[in-house]
Amino acid sequence: MNLISIVFGVLAALGLVVGFLPLLGWTNWFITLPLGIVGLILGVMSRQRGGTTLNVVVLALAALRLFLGGGLL
Repeated sequence: MNLISIVFGVLAALGLVVGFLPLLGWTNWFITLPLGIVGLILGVMSRQRGGTTLNVVVLALAALRLFLGGGLL
């Protein structure tokens, strides 16, 4: 379960990298946040905390990017 959570976290992190580019912040809404939330749920269900930590960090960075970009940009 933790390995699947880490895979979702890495995919969300790749979406986050794309979302950091100007005018592509909307990808955080459609790629990063859904993958990060699913990965976080799977990580919480596992005993190990690596996947949970990765997904929390990715979600926090995505939320910060959306906050600084006004939620859309």
